[in-house]
Amino acid sequence: MRLFRNGRNQALRIPREFELACDEAIISRDGDRLIVEPVRAEGLLALLASLRPLEESFPDVDETLPPLDDVPL
Repeated sequence: MRLFRNGRNQALRIPREFELACDEAIISRDGDRLIVEPVRAEGLLALLASLRPLEESFPDVDETLPPLDDVPL
């Protein structure tokens, strides 16, 4: 694959079989390698849905509180 200049930028043409299904991408460097990844616009709900459930249980914080009837206003 040949690189070329586009103004002051170095560029390359991405072959059709490597096209990304997005409008924006993130480029990063790993040593000599360039990594191009699509920017996913899935939103917060999609991110939360992709997270694994927590294995640990949370303590019952209500058990140490006084009953609501005993709380002064």
